Amino acid sequence: MRIGIVTPVVVQLPGVHSEWERSAGIEEIGLIAEAADRLGYHHLTCSEHVAIPAPVAEERGGTYWDPLATLGYLAARTRRIRLATQVLVLGYHHPLAVAKRYGTLDRISGGRLTLGLGVGSLKEEFELLGASFEGRGPRADEAIAALRAALSQREPEFHGEFYDFSGFVVEPHARQERVPMWIGGRTARSLRRAVTYGDGWVPFGLPFDRLSEMVGEADLPAGFEVVLATGRALDPIGAPDIAARALERVRDAGATVAGVTIAAASAENYVEQLQALRDLGIGMGISFGTQDGSAE
Repeated sequence: MRIGIVTPVVVQLPGVHSEWERSAGIEEIGLIAEAADRLGYHHLTCSEHVAIPAPVAEERGGTYWDPLATLGYLAARTRRIRLATQVLVLGYHHPLAVAKRYGTLDRISGGRLTLGLGVGSLKEEFELLGASFEGRGPRADEAIAALRAALSQREPEFHGEFYDFSGFVVEPHARQERVPMWIGGRTARSLRRAVTYGDGWVPFGLPFDRLSEMVGEADLPAGFEVVLATGRALDPIGAPDIAARALERVRDAGATVAGVTIAAASAENYVEQLQALRDLGIGMGISFGTQDGSAE
């Protein structure tokens, strides 16, 4: 198992984010990204919402940095950590728009994009953006297939019910021959979608026993990633035993990658926590990269 970071500041969920994040900006995020990169963490994340209805923001939060702008900036401040959208809402974009924008990100980052994708659930946001909420599942399935056909191609071609294109040049396009796609969701259907179309599954809002059951019952292909959140903000300096148990729980549930939120008092303290978590993880046999890019 490897550990990725749920990037602080860029998403501020009520009751989850730390107080210092409210006044932090891109310099603090960059400092943390550089440390995570140096210490061999697997990935950084950035989610997507365009506009949250005010009543919904009380529950989901209202701060969501744009993933393309944010990850583009962090690409310039890092060398090898992966940059993961977690997640883009498929219904908000044409597949070729994603292929161009995020293919460019893959190019400028040296092939470090992981494209996390989701069907979406916020009806008001769909309606605001003029996107179809009804039938979004089948449309998302086809959008993923269209993306797979387009991301790494100069002249992509795809013919489907919702999306149909050929004879167009998309340049630049992704550097990776196969951009990893992690599919978000919390249902058995989302896991089937991930196995059928993607390279990993990023579930949310499910208890660990249910996650373990679903992963155990699925026929997962070789190299398929199961990306599970630890479910609490970890404090590896102040409470290392609790942090270790949280990592053990996701590993026992079948995670190949743990998505970790870290408790901190400041950006500088966050960096100290990253070092402590790395030390703790290495002692548990968790894989981290080294400065030369090898595993440790």
